[in-house]
Amino acid sequence: MLFETLSAYQKRDPAARSKLEIFLLYTGVHATIYYRIAHRLYCWHLYFLARLVSQWCRFWTGIEIHPGATIGRRLVIDHGTGIVIGETAELGDDVLLYQQVTLGGTGKDVGKRHPTIGNNVMVGAGAKVLGPITVHDNARIAAGAVVLQEVPEGATAVGVPAQVVRVHGQRVHSYADEVDQTSVEDPVLEEIRCLSRRIEELERKLQEQKGT
Repeated sequence: MLFETLSAYQKRDPAARSKLEIFLLYTGVHATIYYRIAHRLYCWHLYFLARLVSQWCRFWTGIEIHPGATIGRRLVIDHGTGIVIGETAELGDDVLLYQQVTLGGTGKDVGKRHPTIGNNVMVGAGAKVLGPITVHDNARIAAGAVVLQEVPEGATAVGVPAQVVRVHGQRVHSYADEVDQTSVEDPVLEEIRCLSRRIEELERKLQEQKGT
């Protein structure tokens, strides 16, 4: 499992030069190793030791993964500082997380409180996915998005709160082309612009009627 994780880092990070470099220097790999140990202890009901390992991981890497979380294979954590993954979060295979991502709860749920992330999902820097919702396979979450509702398979979600703008490459709205971590439009802002243009049009028509 470690070898395939290192291979996944090489594939997804153009700065990665060798598996040895990744193993020795990448905090995302270290956090994943600590998590695997803590999760095993958690499954053995050694909860204190599990939390001790996870807190040690947080201290050294800046990445907090609750030992109760369920994480699939080939997780890639790019940079990773500030990532938080809650106790009942579930991640599939080939997930890519950037720095400052939170897979957390809303504070009002019990039982299953954290999100489920499907296979081959990318969650951009600073994004927050909150509550017992599902982000389905091959979805993309833009940087800075706040996701509070389910994201369909193959969809791209942007904004605060996040809205789906693409599904399987087809536009749902006209204001987002790609999730490239730097140039995604906020759908709420675009709606405000549309309303402003509509108001201007109505004011123009009103002035025309007054002039006749």
